[in-house]
Amino acid sequence: MRGLSKYRAPGEREAGERAWSLVQTAYEAREPVAWPRRHAVPLVAAAAVVAVAAAALSPGGRALVHSFRKAVGVQHARTELFSLPAPGQLLVVGRSGTWLVRADGSRRRLGAYRDATFSPHGLFIAATRANELVALDLNGKERWVLARPSPRFPAWTGTHTDTRIAYLAGGRLHVVPGDGSDDRVIGQASAVAPVWRPGLGYVVAYVRGTTTIVRDVDTGAVLLRLPSDTRPQKLEWSSDGKRLLVFKPAATKVYDARGKVVDQDAPSDATFDRDAAFVPGMHRLLAIRAEGSPSGYGSNVFSFSDGRSVFRGTGVFEQLVWSPNARWLLVTWPTANQWVFVREGLPRRIVGASRISAQFGGFPRVAGWCCAR
Repeated sequence: MRGLSKYRAPGEREAGERAWSLVQTAYEAREPVAWPRRHAVPLVAAAAVVAVAAAALSPGGRALVHSFRKAVGVQHARTELFSLPAPGQLLVVGRSGTWLVRADGSRRRLGAYRDATFSPHGLFIAATRANELVALDLNGKERWVLARPSPRFPAWTGTHTDTRIAYLAGGRLHVVPGDGSDDRVIGQASAVAPVWRPGLGYVVAYVRGTTTIVRDVDTGAVLLRLPSDTRPQKLEWSSDGKRLLVFKPAATKVYDARGKVVDQDAPSDATFDRDAAFVPGMHRLLAIRAEGSPSGYGSNVFSFSDGRSVFRGTGVFEQLVWSPNARWLLVTWPTANQWVFVREGLPRRIVGASRISAQFGGFPRVAGWCCAR
């Protein structure tokens, strides 16, 4: 039986990637249904009763319930996000809108925006709503508004005197200067967030179909084409712009400046990856591995280079976000309704903050952590 479990049919890996891509697309396109609170509470209570009863009827039921409660979430986590463990500010996007969280834990709701990003030096924010791209300051005051059909995924780069914002609208990649003038269409693009290459010039990576394209937006030259069987879900550059992460749950790859694969990860049949991120200032990569099934029996943050585990837990981890000083890693943990801050260096520390959904009107997505001044 062990020999059979190792056998792979021709094209099995590619079929798995295509199936995951279809499921992910359907999930993202779903229509959210908000149930009244009076309906939700009885359902949650009933589910809790069923779960406890099932556990009690199983062998060693009481021990199992205790073990599960103990395993989900960081013990002794703070009851609120009282402060950040490193300098900078978090940009957070959820069902209730976009929030700015300062280092002292104070938070400000900026408005009903669905995507957001910091400007290069953290002085402004670009955000989107139904049919508008908006630039605003850190107090939420809008500086300019650009009307475009269903804009998504703004990404802002540049110097103190010359900045550009890349974003998607109407199935095309746009680039607009930081003052909101002279918006240009760069080309057709799929619904994956574009990313600017760090360093001199304005070079952006984006996805069209299943191919990742790296283009100089000033000259129009295509520097790289990286084809794939399925659509990537995330792109990210290393801090020096010499490595490009092309993330897919079943087949993540890292490319060098010539388009050569220099690192990759292919999870086993029972696992898949949920996120990956470069360590700032390094080519080292960390990833979240979901173990068990797509619903996740457990999650493990591990290092690509040697497979070393950085942080483990029960349930689903969602995102990896580094602090501006690269000393703390934020792991978002929806199953536990926690954010967990992990410091790898000595002495190693783990700091948890609970009740995240209550503070942001639902469990949010972290759009950025910027900037240490």
